[in-house]
Amino acid sequence: MASPRFLTVICAAATSLGLLAAVATPARAAEATKIRVNTFPNAKALPVYVGIAKGLFAKRDLAVELESTESSQSQRDGLAAGRFQIAHAALDNAVAMIEVAKHDVVIVSGGDSGMNEFFVQPGIASFADLKGKTIVVDAPDTAYALQAKKLLLQNGLREGTDYTVKQVGAVVFRYKAMIEDKSNAAGILNLPFTVEAAERGLKSLGGLVDLLGPYQAAGAFVMRGWARDNGAALERYLAAYVEAVRWIRDRNNRIEAVDLLIEKLKLDRKIAERTYDLLVVPTTGFTPDAKFDVEGFKNMLALRAEIERKPETEAAAPERYVDLHYYDGAMKLVGR
Repeated sequence: MASPRFLTVICAAATSLGLLAAVATPARAAEATKIRVNTFPNAKALPVYVGIAKGLFAKRDLAVELESTESSQSQRDGLAAGRFQIAHAALDNAVAMIEVAKHDVVIVSGGDSGMNEFFVQPGIASFADLKGKTIVVDAPDTAYALQAKKLLLQNGLREGTDYTVKQVGAVVFRYKAMIEDKSNAAGILNLPFTVEAAERGLKSLGGLVDLLGPYQAAGAFVMRGWARDNGAALERYLAAYVEAVRWIRDRNNRIEAVDLLIEKLKLDRKIAERTYDLLVVPTTGFTPDAKFDVEGFKNMLALRAEIERKPETEAAAPERYVDLHYYDGAMKLVGR
């Protein structure tokens, strides 16, 4: 039989170990950094869906919550108000937040060149046929709306004089507006709605990159103060995002990626498969490693200056818009 002294020592040791475990467990649980991410409910959200589903964010000690936005304006307002920390959208929205709303925003990665096509109703044969018609847009003062205005201007049509702009919101709403009301003559659509639009009889007048040249469209942007205070977490997030893009672009993962598109976007399998095949085309789908396109960004700024910049607003220096050192740190984590 064990001596009382021996039992006392064992009990004391067990108690100490229990206390150590009780202290250590919460510390490990606290390591996961919570990040709220906001994006549009379209195929461009696939890397975030993948990052969550495949545990890529969790592997880097991040607890990522994804929410969808209905419009560019609501996304910009939400980011400025701190309702989420990272926005994925057309980067012209970040530029507008800096130039017009005077928010301290910074762009931290690229994403894609837009995946955009200019769709019209079946009876329209050319841009000239849009005279007197209605064009549906999201925010009328940024991004793809400016691309639409530029295209129409190139074809001799001026906003307010030759055509009307109707603000309806995100691409899902532009698609619905064109399907449900034939008086909505045209709009810029992207995946998966370009595939669905073609299936429903709408007609493409061309891809935006083909029509207007290189364009830095979607990417990630954040409030600069949050990035400064959470630089390590932001680098880990971008690293996991890049890993998700690599996973998507590996065609061995096609079936799983298609299943995620079906689950998250409620797509028919045929539409989801076609969408995936277009997402992995490097020039028109996801940019490999979400790399920032400097030439495309310069073209985007030039387009904004031509179409939208108002006399009371001024362009900031390029470094005011973009800080890629977080992305560079992420790429070191990933391995090039």
